[in-house]
Amino acid sequence: MRVGLIGNPLGHSFSPRLHRDFGTADYELRPLLPDRLAPFFAAREFEGVNVTIPYKRDVIPFMDELHPSAVMCGAVNTVVNRDGRLTGYNTDIYGMHFALRFAGITLAGRHVVVLGSGGTSHTACALARREGAASVTVVSRSGEVTYDSLPSLTDTEVVINATPVGMFPNIAASPADLSMFPRLVGVFDAVFNPLHTRFSQQAKELGVPAGNGLLMLTAQAKVANNLFRGGDYSEPAEDSADGKEIVRVMRTIAAELTDIVLIGMPSSGKTTVGRTLAEMLGRTFVDTDTEIETREGMSIPDIFAKFGEEGFRARERAVIASLSTETGLVIATGGGAPLSEVNRKNLAADGFTVLVRRDLDSLSTEGRPLSRDRETLARMEKERMPVYTAFADAEVVNDGTPESCAMRIKELFYENFGDQRS
Repeated sequence: MRVGLIGNPLGHSFSPRLHRDFGTADYELRPLLPDRLAPFFAAREFEGVNVTIPYKRDVIPFMDELHPSAVMCGAVNTVVNRDGRLTGYNTDIYGMHFALRFAGITLAGRHVVVLGSGGTSHTACALARREGAASVTVVSRSGEVTYDSLPSLTDTEVVINATPVGMFPNIAASPADLSMFPRLVGVFDAVFNPLHTRFSQQAKELGVPAGNGLLMLTAQAKVANNLFRGGDYSEPAEDSADGKEIVRVMRTIAAELTDIVLIGMPSSGKTTVGRTLAEMLGRTFVDTDTEIETREGMSIPDIFAKFGEEGFRARERAVIASLSTETGLVIATGGGAPLSEVNRKNLAADGFTVLVRRDLDSLSTEGRPLSRDRETLARMEKERMPVYTAFADAEVVNDGTPESCAMRIKELFYENFGDQRS
């Protein structure tokens, strides 16, 4: 093993992809059981390794030297072997700092609340103290300050989620209700799967900037990669060459993971445009109405006739919840799907939402259980459009060919990620 990652379990890790993008192709995943940790470090048959849960503290006794970053955090996530001498570093603290700065969040002079008491919490606390936070309060289930105490922390200005709450597959969960903090100016969520947790979604709703867990992961990997390649520990600024590379790699990966979600009125062309767009991007296309029909073995009109609208909506919510656990799709939704707050949150977890507009006179009513006539369609458009526009990340007018509309969506999508093309 030259360089790689150790932990238990490892599951699906972004680390090989990140290090490949930073110029290291031969990056190995090495799951280790606890009894193999000591022999692994005794053999020292590696040039460098990243360390993940649950070993970030356990590896400390095997180090010959600890870098100040590791001492500060009380944890090691990167080990470099220099002529048989092992030095432990912590690049997570830089990754979190980079992500916070990129979101425009400063900790100096702020009252910071850290949710959780594990390894990521230690990193967050170390960073907050290093940056001169006015106070740092750790909240845990059984510590000195518990979640029941949160409403009393009215001076809180920055909240950092250092727990796995809200992580895939439990994406509907959130560690705290941010509305209880009247002075809130910044949020950070270390969770990166999904890309937009319920926690960070609420921050957006409140107009509060939120740091990105994927950006933290990418930034810490860049510093570790520099160490593996013989460099010294450094914390690149956002506008440096390394900082720009971090953002580029993060945006490239985020674009690949993000679903493109098409919303709009019935018969606005979402299915035709979506299928064209999926073929253009080499992605899988899913139409939620078609998926419902496939699962139920009957048509949408028949589902409405047998189960009523609420029966259909329940099935629609189940399908969208299932799709929200996948990534990189093109999804065409039914016209009523975005009216459900649960659907909006699930679609936004990994989604870039595009409103497909079409002139009312061009919309068809044929075979539509709810939009049976022009008058009903006009009323529906008036009711739904404010929800659509508030939810959409971008809008297109579908008044040309499916290809031209799909191309415009593609352009808008990549513009959102700084035009990062895979």
